[in-house]
Amino acid sequence: MGPQYTGGSKLVLPKDYREWTFLTSGLGMSYTPGAKDAANPSFDNVFVNPAAYQAFLKTGTWPDKTVLILEVRGSENHTSITTAGRSQNTVMAVEAHVKDASHGGWAFYAFGTGQEGALLPKTQDCYSCHEQNGAVDTTFAQYYPTLVDVAKAKGTFKGGSH
Repeated sequence: MGPQYTGGSKLVLPKDYREWTFLTSGLGMSYTPGAKDAANPSFDNVFVNPAAYQAFLKTGTWPDKTVLILEVRGSENHTSITTAGRSQNTVMAVEAHVKDASHGGWAFYAFGTGQEGALLPKTQDCYSCHEQNGAVDTTFAQYYPTLVDVAKAKGTFKGGSH
């Protein structure tokens, strides 16, 4: 199923996104120049709707109605029986990167911790950053290890992004 909207511009958070295809998890990822490692870094988990994933495997690019969900979770150490490393805890924010021609193509939505995502204006830095640095079709596929080779084999991987 593709993206669902309320009121024309708010994206509904898919209730089952954690059952979608898991693409990657990053720890302490930052895209701001000069950013330093945080003492308590967050985890970024990325999921994609299954139909879009299957199309990507065939073509090396994302079809219309692709929904990528970024779930940002806090982290903690020394939990339960662990003596080293970090584990994920509560959801801090959810964002979506959606390709929907009926809504103007690629767009970003911020949910915070709610169930409806607000459309981020095209003036936000995320748009230009993804356009300049996205390895495939404005997405950071360079961080999706299971898809890098697919995109390279299909000739859709933007050089220098990995």
